Amino acid sequence: MAKTNLIVRRAMLDGREVDVLVHRGKIVEVRDCAPEIDPEEFGQVEDAYGLSLMPSMTDVHVHLREPGFEYKEDIASGLGAAAWGGFGNILCMANTSPVNDTASVTETMLEKAGQHWPNGPRLFPIGALTKGLKGEELSPMAELKDAGCVAVSNDGVPVKNTDLFRKAMDYAANFGLTVIDHCEDPYMAVGVGVNDGEISDTLGLPGQPDVAEALQVARDVLLAEFLDVPVHLAHVSCEKSVDIIRRAKARGVRVTAETCPHYLVLTEDWLAAPETEYSAMGKVNPPLRTEADRKVMLDALNDGTIDFLATDHAPHGMHEKEVEMDVAPCGISGLDTAFAVTWGLVRDGHLKREAFDRAWITGPAQTFGLPFNTFQPGDPADFFLFDPEEEWTVGPKTMHSKGKNTPLTGTVLKGRVKTHFLAGKKIV
Repeated sequence: MAKTNLIVRRAMLDGREVDVLVHRGKIVEVRDCAPEIDPEEFGQVEDAYGLSLMPSMTDVHVHLREPGFEYKEDIASGLGAAAWGGFGNILCMANTSPVNDTASVTETMLEKAGQHWPNGPRLFPIGALTKGLKGEELSPMAELKDAGCVAVSNDGVPVKNTDLFRKAMDYAANFGLTVIDHCEDPYMAVGVGVNDGEISDTLGLPGQPDVAEALQVARDVLLAEFLDVPVHLAHVSCEKSVDIIRRAKARGVRVTAETCPHYLVLTEDWLAAPETEYSAMGKVNPPLRTEADRKVMLDALNDGTIDFLATDHAPHGMHEKEVEMDVAPCGISGLDTAFAVTWGLVRDGHLKREAFDRAWITGPAQTFGLPFNTFQPGDPADFFLFDPEEEWTVGPKTMHSKGKNTPLTGTVLKGRVKTHFLAGKKIV
């Protein structure tokens, strides 16, 4: 009988060539590569020569669009993009049709995931904070948690009523659910998708100022401090928000925050470049900010003020994005590109390796109580193999998501996932 179910041979991990031994879905040992092995000792041998190892990542902010908008994305295609993108855990937002504000919708999502991807990526639904995302009545959070939701959020429809939001945070904490908030003043140029400033003025477009985000960040931080409950801030994009979060953490407020890869590598200048001028592919909410904001976001991720990354994967049909800026929806498709973009920041010395690991592996999983792998004995055997030298061009033919809407189209990225294991089983 085989002593292990799987051995991954000759993979590179942190600069050394290793063998990874797996049994019953768990890491048994990571050892220096043996010159030879007896194949009969192992149930499966995976030759990884020339490839690098990475623990599977977690994305806490994904729009899978099903039910209701399957032409943009469905659970099958979204999880496929996640698998090829290096993600083992996916949290999906509630802005479906019908909204995920009942156990039946949550259960349907999980059933679809099990049908199409029985071995993962693992899907963890986020329930609606209020019924129908209308901001008028709290959702049945106990029912949603029992059905499988791991957090609650009103997603892109911020709750206007501060007293209701206070009650929602308190109520959610009773069930061990963290509130994830899209921080945007509900009266200040909602959803315009362009930063208010010199670029918006030059292009003649309406803009949303960074203070619209920071106002809601301040509200949420103060409520979390007052109630002594956790709050998680989605897709933080600007220096003003970072300053508030940093001071709150120094006071011991139970706040965590994410940012997205596009806020680390793109700025509002993309919208004014000759080849992309007025393109709605760069229209996102919150909007791409200034170069100064971009640098601050990177520094905040490196120093831990920003806890981790999320894609805010927001797929749309191309017919919806290839229109005038003012009528196009906000959103960028990000599952396919996130790993290569952020690994490139590590390779080029802009993002610390420990910050990368916290941002995609340990931080989000620990915050929401999900499995993660650090290649220690007993850890779940969740990892992928990637070619760090392979170059590929972002475009419809190289993306697995239905959503091809990305400002990175035509960009050459370096680093490509080749195969992915979850609990020791190959999923791609």
